Amino acid sequence: MAQFNVNPGRFDPYKNFKFRVKWDGRYVAGVSKVSALVRRTQVLEHREGGDVSSTRKSPGLTQYEPITLERGVTHDMEFERWANKVWNYGAGLGMEVSLRDFRKDIILEFYNEAGQLAIAYRIYRCWVSEYEALPALDANHPGVAIQKITLVNEGWERDYEVHEPVEPSFTEP
Repeated sequence: MAQFNVNPGRFDPYKNFKFRVKWDGRYVAGVSKVSALVRRTQVLEHREGGDVSSTRKSPGLTQYEPITLERGVTHDMEFERWANKVWNYGAGLGMEVSLRDFRKDIILEFYNEAGQLAIAYRIYRCWVSEYEALPALDANHPGVAIQKITLVNEGWERDYEVHEPVEPSFTEP
């Protein structure tokens, strides 16, 4: 069976370096790393008294692992604004949490090497459980300063409206 229906001549899986994150209808600037989308379903074991000496297994509760987004530190405030909706130190008694809008649905778009949208996931009811505004600073180890947010979520699903794109082919002139 072909791994790619629209592009049957393609043998290589997609690379992991072309993606974009969107929330509130806008792309988020500078996201350079997204952790894996992982879900785990508990295994429930049970056995009736008359069964042989082995257990039956059935699915239990499903949990979705938190997702971490990373990007270089810039003047874009989106990570901080969202984190502040969950806890805004110094906002005043009763104003520390924005209960109305601290959750967001986000979209993770995944592109092929030609920059065509290939796969998308919708991630539901996310909120920032951890915010790293600045990394540890070290004058002896130069590098890019990275900020991170960890998003707790209540599930994700693939967007089946996004189809495999027809990949361009280039011919010699």
